[in-house]
Amino acid sequence: MRVGVLTGGGDCPGLNAVIRAVVRKGVRTHGFEFVGYRDGWKGPLEGLTMELGIQECRGILPRGGTILGSSRTNPFKIDGGVEKIKENLAADGVDALVAIGGEDTLGVATKLADLGVHVVGVPKTIDNDLSGTDFTFGFDTAVNIATEAIDRLHTTAESHHRVLVVEVMGRHAGWIALHAGIAGGASAVLIPEQPFDIEALCQQVEDRFKTRYAPIIVVSEGAVPAEGGDMTVASGEKDAFGHVRLGGIGDRIANEIEQRTGKEARAVVLGHIQRGGTPTAFDRWLATRFGLQAADAVADGDWGTMMALRGTKIIRVPLSEGTAELKVVSPEEYAEAQVFFG
Repeated sequence: MRVGVLTGGGDCPGLNAVIRAVVRKGVRTHGFEFVGYRDGWKGPLEGLTMELGIQECRGILPRGGTILGSSRTNPFKIDGGVEKIKENLAADGVDALVAIGGEDTLGVATKLADLGVHVVGVPKTIDNDLSGTDFTFGFDTAVNIATEAIDRLHTTAESHHRVLVVEVMGRHAGWIALHAGIAGGASAVLIPEQPFDIEALCQQVEDRFKTRYAPIIVVSEGAVPAEGGDMTVASGEKDAFGHVRLGGIGDRIANEIEQRTGKEARAVVLGHIQRGGTPTAFDRWLATRFGLQAADAVADGDWGTMMALRGTKIIRVPLSEGTAELKVVSPEEYAEAQVFFG
């Protein structure tokens, strides 16, 4: 069997670990041949391929990013896109496709599976917002990077008696902010699921200064104020999946705090630092296990499935289950963090 592999959406620590595991098990256990598709769905759409075998996967386990490249190409937004993908897969002699990606990439895979394409999915997102799996790889790395940044910012905030607002990724789900905020001892955590009260936040800032410690506020890029307003966008331009580029909520909150409390406040935007660089041991472990199980799913002809972590086991769930709805922070989970606010 000849199997294609692609990585789509934002890059993520652990992608190379999945590629390596799929190829290693596919070749050694099942006798597969592999072809790598470049730059997400743009690869099978335009016939962009590269050799992909055990030799090409040597040394990539600790590397961030993806050796296959990525993009946010949506074939369903292109006239004749689906037909072109089917034609190119046939021309390349590809019998099955392993798609590694998040909500958008796996959403395309779900639709293609419904149209008869032999697809197996592997969930990837630093936001950890895919339903059907307890964790996605890349999330642990992002949380560790954000936590280290918060640890470092505590000392400079206290030295200068200023408020530091740390903006992290999280469009619709606040998992990174919640986990990093708790781990880093933040004074407040603001997430998309819980609109924030700016007056209450300013009071928490005042209370924190009374303890002779400077406040650190962690905010997801998609957080919104309770008194009304939309997400803060860096650009109104939308990508192929209809997403605008978020950014600026950290500066917005810092300015409000300065005006309302008179305390100096600065914003720090971690941005793409969260998704770059070496994956943590947990993400390497999880990504590798996903890849091994994906190779088995292809061998079994279990099309339209997605690998998922449940407890400590890797299971297969329908792709539709993984992309049907976003996994968001519950009020109960947020309440745990609120104990430490102020």
